[in-house]
Formats: sequence, structure tokens, C-alpha cells
Amino acid sequence: MTCLFVQIRCRPGTAYTVADAISLREIHSELYSTSGDYDLLMKLYVPEGEDIGRYINDNLLDIDGIERTYTTQTFRAF
Repeated sequence: MTCLFVQIRCRPGTAYTVADAISLREIHSELYSTSGDYDLLMKLYVPEGEDIGRYINDNLLDIDGIERTYTTQTFRAF
């Protein structure tokens, strides 16, 4: 499994709706509301062998209200 952190910027007034939609899809490990440039921070695990870009495209980016994302891939835990 590949651990990713995805920061999500939502259109104004849609952060709760976007968070609800993500929760219903059950693709995340953790989901937080954040301050700063992005509204939500999601931790998720992509199955081994899956194309990360396609996985995010197919499972996240079609949610209405998402304006932009920033994905950080992790490599190992210390």
C-alpha cells in the first residue's frame, strides 16, 4: 500500500459537502478540516500496483466542490 496525503481546496461554502461525499466513498484513512490554503487534509492508502493519478482521478476528483488538490506521496516511515 502507498500512503498519500491529499490537501483539498474547496469552492467557498462547500467544504462540509465535500467532506461528506469523501466520507461516503470510504476511500480515506483520516480526514481533517484545516486552516490555510487548503480546506481539507486526507490521508489514504492506494493499493499496491494501482496508478496513483488514476486512483485519485477516479475516486476523488469527480466530487463537486473540489477546486484543487495537492498530493504528497510517502515512501517509508521512520
